[in-house]
Amino acid sequence: MEKFKLLLIGILLTSTFSVFAQQTVKGVVKDKTSGDPLPGVSVVIKGTTRGMQTDFDGIFTLDKVQAGNVLVFRYLGFADKEVTIGTDFNLSVVLEESLESLDEIVVVGYGSVRKEDLTGTTDLLTSKDFNKGPIVSAQSLISGKVAGVNVIGGSGAPGDGQTINIRGTGSLSLNSQPLYVIDGIPLDNGGVGGSRNPLNFINPNDIETFVVLKDASSTAIYGSRAANGVILITTKKGKDSEFKFNASSQTTVYTLRDKVDVLSANQFRSLINDIGTPNQVALLGAADTDWQEEIYTTAIGQDHNFSALGKIYGIPMRASLGYSEHEGILKGDNLQRTTASMNLSPTLFDKHLKIDFNVKGMYTENEFADRGAIGGAVSFDPTQSVYDANSQYGGYFAWLDAGTGNQNNLAPTNPLALLDLIDDSAEIRRFVGNVKFDYKIHGLEDITATINLGYDTSNSHGRKVTSEFIPTSDATFNGSLSRFTQNSDNKVLDAYLTYAKTFNEKHNLTAVAGYAYQSFEYDNYSYDSEAEEDGNTYEFIDKSKNVLLSYFSRANYDYEGKYYLTATVRADASSKLNPDDRWGFFPSFAAAWSIHKEAFMEDSFFNELKLRVGYGEIGNINGLGDYQFLTRYQGSTDTANYQFGNSFYQTFRPEPINTDLRWEVGRTLNLGVDFAFLDRRITRFCKCLFKRNKRSYC
Repeated sequence: MEKFKLLLIGILLTSTFSVFAQQTVKGVVKDKTSGDPLPGVSVVIKGTTRGMQTDFDGIFTLDKVQAGNVLVFRYLGFADKEVTIGTDFNLSVVLEESLESLDEIVVVGYGSVRKEDLTGTTDLLTSKDFNKGPIVSAQSLISGKVAGVNVIGGSGAPGDGQTINIRGTGSLSLNSQPLYVIDGIPLDNGGVGGSRNPLNFINPNDIETFVVLKDASSTAIYGSRAANGVILITTKKGKDSEFKFNASSQTTVYTLRDKVDVLSANQFRSLINDIGTPNQVALLGAADTDWQEEIYTTAIGQDHNFSALGKIYGIPMRASLGYSEHEGILKGDNLQRTTASMNLSPTLFDKHLKIDFNVKGMYTENEFADRGAIGGAVSFDPTQSVYDANSQYGGYFAWLDAGTGNQNNLAPTNPLALLDLIDDSAEIRRFVGNVKFDYKIHGLEDITATINLGYDTSNSHGRKVTSEFIPTSDATFNGSLSRFTQNSDNKVLDAYLTYAKTFNEKHNLTAVAGYAYQSFEYDNYSYDSEAEEDGNTYEFIDKSKNVLLSYFSRANYDYEGKYYLTATVRADASSKLNPDDRWGFFPSFAAAWSIHKEAFMEDSFFNELKLRVGYGEIGNINGLGDYQFLTRYQGSTDTANYQFGNSFYQTFRPEPINTDLRWEVGRTLNLGVDFAFLDRRITRFCKCLFKRNKRSYC
C-alpha cells in the first residue's frame, strides 16, 4: 500500500511539473532596418507543424510552448531566424532583409514555389539583377542577363520594339514571341496599334521581378500560348509599414555611336571624274554634304518617377507616377509617356482572405521618323546640297526628269525631305487592371480558392500626313492622309483551387486545378485618302473577337526536399479553329533529384547540385488570323471590275480554305544539371536535348 501511494505521488508531481512547464509565448516581430512591425510572419515550433502567423501589428501568441523549444520565424524577403525559449516568454524578434531569401520564392503559372523545388527550366531576376541606366522599355532590363534568352533590339528609336526569343525561333510561320503575363494577366501578343512595344505601358521603375519559363515542363500550364516560352512580370507591391516616398529624376544624352563608312564628297567626285561618263560627270554638284550628319542629332531623354509605399487605413499600398520623354537620334523620333499605377493588398477574415488589387494606366504620344531616310543618307550623292532655292519641292533638292520636270522615277528621295515633309504620329491610352482573391477555406485550411479577374483595354489614334511638296514622280500628287483608330479589349477570368499538405513531415504535395477564360475583341478603322482619290475602298472597318477556353491542373510532390515530381496538363479550346479540331491537350512531366542534400554529399564543395529531366507538349496559334476555317472572299482590283452596261462593278471571289487547320504542337525533352559552388559565384548548366515542332496547318 505504501509503495502504491509513493507511485501515485510521483505521477502527480510529474504531471504537475509537465503542466507548469508549458507556457504561452507572446511577442512582436519587427523589421530590423525600419523598426516597423511585420505582419504575416510564420512562427513555427521547430520539428512540429504547430505555429501561426503574426497579425497586422506583428504580434503573435503561441500556446503550449516548453523551455528549450526552438521557434522558427520565416518571412518572404527576410532571413530565417531561430529563437530558443528559455525563461523569457515575452519576445521581441527582429528580422533582417535578405535578397537571397527573396530569390527562394519563384512565381510560376497559377502559383509560386521555392526556387530549390523547381523541376523545370526557370530563371528569376529581381531588381538587383536588372540592367542599370536609361531604361525606356521593360525588355531592356533583362537584356544579356538570362542564358538562352535573346533580346534583339529594333531600329534604335526611343521605346522601339525589341524581339525576345527564348531558346531560338519557336515557329516557322507563326509568331515566335513569348507570352507576357503581367501580375496574372496574359497579354495579347497582337500588340496595340500605334505602340512601338507591347510592354511600353509599364514603367520599368515599377517592376519587381522577371521570371522566365523556358521548357515545356514549366510552360505547359499556359497551354497554347506558351509555345515560345513565358515571361512572368510582377510589379512592386504595397507593404504594411510606415509611409515612405521616393522621387527620382534622370536626364540622358544620346549621341550617334558610329556612322556607315562612305565616300566623302571629294572622294566621290574624284571617283566619278576618273571612271564616269561625261553625262555622269556633268551631274556632280559642288557641295560637300554629309547626309548622315544631316539626319542624325544629339538627343535628350528625361525620366521622372515618384512612388509612395506604406499602409493606409491598415491596407498595404503602393502608388506611383512616371513621366518619360525621349528624343531619337534620328530627327523626328520622339516618345512621351505618362504612367500611373496603384497596388492594394488587404487581408480579411483573420488572414483567410487575401486580396491583390492592381491598376496601371498609360498615355503615350509617339512621333515616328521615316526609316527610309537612314538608307537614303548612306546612298545619296554627297556632292549635292540639301536645299535648292529653285526646287518645286519645298526648297529641297531632288533629281529631276528632264522630260517631265518631276523627280526622276528611279531616283532616291532627299533624306531630309523624308524627315521634314512626312508627319507620322499616334496616341495610345491603355488601362490594365486586375483583382485577385485568395481565400483559405475555413475548416479546410489546406485548400485555397483563387479567383483572378483582369481587364486590359486600349484606345489608339494615329495618322500619317505627307506634304504635297514631297519629291515624287507623280505630277498629280497633292499630299496624302491616312489615319486609323483601334479599340481592343482583353478580358481574363481564372478560377482555381490549390491544395497544399505535408504528410509525416516528409511528404509534401501541392495540387492545382482550375478553369481559365480569355477573350480578345478588336474594333479597327482606317482611312486612306489616296485610295479615295483612285475610286477604291478608302475606309476599312474590321471588328473581330476570339476566345480561349481552358482547363488546367498541376501536381507537385517532393520527398524530404530531395526528390521531386511534377505533372501538368492543360486543355485549350480556341475559336480560331474549326469546332471539330478546336480542343488541344498539352501534358508535361518532370522529375528532379537534389543530390547535394544526400548524406554522402555533406562535405562536398557544391552549394547546390540538382539533376532534372522533363518532357512536355505545347500548342501554338499565336499570329493565326481569326475565322480562317471559314470561307473568305477577296475583292477584285480596280483594273478587274465587271462591266454591266456602262458601269463597272467590283467582284468578289472565294478564297481557298484549309479544312485541316489544327494546332501547331511543339514537343520538348529537357535534361538539365543545376549546380552552384564557390558561394554561388558559379551557377547552373542546363541542356535541352530535343525540341521539335509538328506543324499541323498550312
